[in-house]
Amino acid sequence: MYSKISVIIPAYQHAKELPDCLESLFAQTLKPFEIIVVNDGSTDNTSEVMELYKNRGVKIIEQANRGANAARNRGFDESSGDFVIFCDADIIMRSDCLEKMAEALEKNPNASYTYSSFKFGFKIFKLWPFDGDKLKKMPYIHTSSLIRRAHFPRFDEKIRRLQDWDLYLTMLEQGHTGVWIPEILFTVKPRKNGMSEWIPSFFYKIPWPILGFTPKAIKKYRSAEEIVKKKHNSHKP
Repeated sequence: MYSKISVIIPAYQHAKELPDCLESLFAQTLKPFEIIVVNDGSTDNTSEVMELYKNRGVKIIEQANRGANAARNRGFDESSGDFVIFCDADIIMRSDCLEKMAEALEKNPNASYTYSSFKFGFKIFKLWPFDGDKLKKMPYIHTSSLIRRAHFPRFDEKIRRLQDWDLYLTMLEQGHTGVWIPEILFTVKPRKNGMSEWIPSFFYKIPWPILGFTPKAIKKYRSAEEIVKKKHNSHKP
């Protein structure tokens, strides 16, 4: 018998993506104990779309725009499951995603969370077994991982980018580690002007300053990277 799972979905301008995300949750072989959608001040028709799912057991929370981490924390405060997963609204889960993740945590009682390989559009992120040293150097675990409620430290609402990396580094510092599932359990649907974006890895290796031009996306990433590194004192010597 698996523990109860709370699915928390932060939504900002996600009217188009939400239906597919929610339908993938309704189709899970292991039904979530509760599904909570936090509308973080969307100005599109996200509210209208969410209303369509009220009679299907989805708990809806409306709040002024405060950012994804504040929305995730608000959803957590309203949840009660033994396990929680912060499922981004642009994610479509494989039908056995929650079952596979719950099974991994049940089989690995010393793990605080479980993460899987995934697809971003057509790009596959295969990942690898948990490695704390590698985690200190680079983000590789997706936000949408199943976490033991008792070990969740809350998201830092001051961190605006690389929130997942910050979360797992905080957990690592508290002695909490993860376990990898070597399967592709969900797909992220890329969207323009959204938080979900992927840049080929070789772009980060290009000596942009020498070329006299650095793309805006690279600048934003490097800035966010420095903020997280500074917080966790993980600068290279």
